[in-house]
Amino acid sequence: MTRTVYALARYQDCGAAVDFLTSAFGFKAHEVSKNDEGVVVHAELFAGDDMIMIGSGEPGGPGIYVAVDDPDAHHDRVKEAGADITMELVDQPYGSREYGCKDPGGNSWFFGTYRP
Repeated sequence: MTRTVYALARYQDCGAAVDFLTSAFGFKAHEVSKNDEGVVVHAELFAGDDMIMIGSGEPGGPGIYVAVDDPDAHHDRVKEAGADITMELVDQPYGSREYGCKDPGGNSWFFGTYRP
């Protein structure tokens, strides 16, 4: 199944979040990525047939990740429309090209080529 939209949450301690979400909520870990120091920085968890992604960072409310084919063109269109770009386009070590923004309502959105 090819997904396009993923719920996203940030945690100061992503590893502890994985432990809690799998043990308390019954989510199943699909992919858990660690940095060079062995700290969990990203995880993909199944909730039934659906997937959520969590990452390290300051908690600030949930966000949405949307897979797009051309993040550069998407970024330019969104920026011209007046969105607040919170993370400029970046090539991630896991192969995705992505960026982040907030819509006029303050909701966090992330767009990139990554499709788990």
